[in-house]
Amino acid sequence: MANTSRKTTDNENEQKEPKEQKEQSELPGPMAVLRAAQTQLAELTGMTAESVSSFERTENGWLLEIEVLELARVPDTMSLLASYEVQLDPQGELTGYRRVRRYERGRSDPHNK
Repeated sequence: MANTSRKTTDNENEQKEPKEQKEQSELPGPMAVLRAAQTQLAELTGMTAESVSSFERTENGWLLEIEVLELARVPDTMSLLASYEVQLDPQGELTGYRRVRRYERGRSDPHNK
């Protein structure tokens, strides 16, 4: 009998890799998701994303709270900022957003969330 064994190639090994494990290894990391969220929100709203005040992975993807400059004023302490809750899928694509509060830059938050 002839020896029919052969080496497996990297491509064949990739095909044997479980689909779930492969999908998970292709997911973006937290920093990539954070940057993508800021960019996507700025493109959709036309407003500048200033900072991310909350960031967490959820069962459905990611949930962030991003601070956005809504209206620039002089002096800068009178500028209007807003916090937006931003939802992303596991790949980092924005699936929804909503404004959760609006405030002047120079004012402290009167209540704790």
